[in-house]
Amino acid sequence: MPAVCGYFCKHLADLSKPGLHIALVGNPNSGKTSLFNALTGLNQKVGNFPGVTVDKKTGHLALEEGLEAELIDLPGTYSLYPRRGDEWVAYKVLMGADNEIRPDIVLLVADASNLKRNLLFCSQIIDLKIPVVMVLTMTDIAAKKDIVIDINGLQAELGIPIVAVNPRKNKGLNEVKKVLVQVSRMAPGAQSRDFMDTRKLAPAAVESVQQLFPQLSDYAGIHYLINHENFPLTDQEQEIVEQIEIDNRFNPTKTQAEEIMQRYTRIRQIMQKHVVEPGPMEKKMFSDKLDNLLLHQTWGYLILLVVLFLLFQSIFWLAQFPMDGIEWLFTQTSSWLNQHLPQTWWSDLFINGLVAGLSGIVVFIPQIMILFGLITILEDTGYMARISFLSDKLMRKVGLNGKSVMPMISGFACAVPAIMSARNIENKKERLLTILITPLMSCSARLPVYTILISLVVDDKYYFGFLSVQGLVMMALYLMGTVMALIVSYVMKWFIKIKEKSFFILELPIYRAPRWKNVGITMVEKARIFVFDAGKIIMIISLLLWFLSSYGPGDRMQKVEEKYAVLAQQYPAQKDSLEKHLSSEKLQNSYAGILGKSIEPVITPLGYDWKIGIALITSFAAREVFVGTMATLYSVEETDDTSLRQKMDAARHADGTKVYTLPAAFSLMIFYVFAMQCMSTLAVVKRETRSWKWPVFQFVYMTGLAYVLSLIVYQVFS
Repeated sequence: MPAVCGYFCKHLADLSKPGLHIALVGNPNSGKTSLFNALTGLNQKVGNFPGVTVDKKTGHLALEEGLEAELIDLPGTYSLYPRRGDEWVAYKVLMGADNEIRPDIVLLVADASNLKRNLLFCSQIIDLKIPVVMVLTMTDIAAKKDIVIDINGLQAELGIPIVAVNPRKNKGLNEVKKVLVQVSRMAPGAQSRDFMDTRKLAPAAVESVQQLFPQLSDYAGIHYLINHENFPLTDQEQEIVEQIEIDNRFNPTKTQAEEIMQRYTRIRQIMQKHVVEPGPMEKKMFSDKLDNLLLHQTWGYLILLVVLFLLFQSIFWLAQFPMDGIEWLFTQTSSWLNQHLPQTWWSDLFINGLVAGLSGIVVFIPQIMILFGLITILEDTGYMARISFLSDKLMRKVGLNGKSVMPMISGFACAVPAIMSARNIENKKERLLTILITPLMSCSARLPVYTILISLVVDDKYYFGFLSVQGLVMMALYLMGTVMALIVSYVMKWFIKIKEKSFFILELPIYRAPRWKNVGITMVEKARIFVFDAGKIIMIISLLLWFLSSYGPGDRMQKVEEKYAVLAQQYPAQKDSLEKHLSSEKLQNSYAGILGKSIEPVITPLGYDWKIGIALITSFAAREVFVGTMATLYSVEETDDTSLRQKMDAARHADGTKVYTLPAAFSLMIFYVFAMQCMSTLAVVKRETRSWKWPVFQFVYMTGLAYVLSLIVYQVFS
């Protein structure tokens, strides 16, 4: 038998073995994630389904003593007729077409307040002949809507166990575990009742398919006829199924339509018998009243701007203190290590390579946790869906959709978590476009660069007593990045050949209080993913940058050290100053310094010198490294009357002209607005796209864009 038969070819005796594999399925916004978190707690693992960038969440729970279960949270889907990539993942698992995931039981989550729609998916799974347990969530919402469900009658009608739960309050969870144990011990075929006679849809064709795959249920046979091209069958099997379709004049579209109509006919009968619902106009929910304001054509957008502004500001406000604390901790650690470790190459590697690289990873954790915590709150309360709805019209014009807004806004804080949050976009092309343009949004790491350059060349003047010229320049830099992101997306949408159709079908969930446990679990999980996945690549690049900055070809570094050893003996009183000059000249003669000198002819048309070239290279570790590099290169003395800004202001070219003129500073700011200057971002893009193709393309197009626009600005202002 072919491996694709899945459930249908497995030994049914496996169900009695300890260590169950349970698939958690359900419609989007049905409370599936809440139930998963409630059952597994922090005992979770997040990876990716084979071959796709769809989150694969698994967790472990103890059903009873001696019986452990693995719970696999499949992407939300409305039916067994998938459209999006994540729906195909769930579909293939349920159809037994995924060789790595073979669940023994399906735990189906259904929204009690919208039971009719949820029963469609439930009825399809029942007809696949997979052991299934239904969990009713949102029972409190159903009660507010005056919906009364006869659970015992519904259970008898469907022939499957049904348990009402409230994951937010941990009610019904023990009952779910007991029922799962009972179902795992049931005799094979105990849940054998058909929801509908699917064989009648195409009797001869189904019979022919079952002759090829005897273990298939009637309904699974229908799906093999419709979607066999997407199953891992042999070429011979594909040809046979295709011929069966031709011989029986099988029409997939007509068959699917007839099936759905028949299912809803039966579902209406069940609802009339076992569910009491008020008329559609009898009770208007609070959500409907609030939507009249939040989705208003005028007030809705104003409220959206306020919410996004507060979100954007909160990431800075809340992350500032923990980030400062982390930076202080690593500074103190490095200082202590410098004092107590011997001056050898390995200590320099440990301090300036390993510890410095680790600090570049850990310092992002507060922003990542806060950003995803706030986004989870917006999702839990139901407002995130409204943001996507309001912004979809503008985003669609440039090749994106409403779900692209949050990653772009998040990019103002940090592109790393922003790109990670683009996973919510189902359409592959729109998700890829969002990833490719998000780094154009000016992140917080660019602020030190903007601040020092603006202070050098822009007068600190105010118009009308409150409009700061420097502040207006800063705002213009942020606006430039945003506008360019939309322009680039509009252009790229014509060149990225992904033909997946985009459907922005959005269910607006009701407004609810956030689930704080879910918020906490999400924050911890996202931070863990960043540290252990993207962090590996960041550490490798950090160590490479340390090597390039610490060593040079031949004996050049040794000659520099000998030169300053002589100077130190001649001028002992200037030891501190000489050490800074030594550091600067060693950097100049290192591989990184030589690279800076080598690219000087390329960057001279932009108004830069070789020192700025080195800063462009070293700041690839993180954009804010630019300021630290400048401090080293200009050998800033630690005195009250000499600042880095003053040293940069006094910097001169070989011909005596100023380095940081208005054209040069504006050119450099434009370069930092548009250039890809962060290895962390490239590492995450590689992880999310599962290829080096797109991060390389992103680096090339952003660097080219930055160079051309910086050249134009410098030439115009000169």
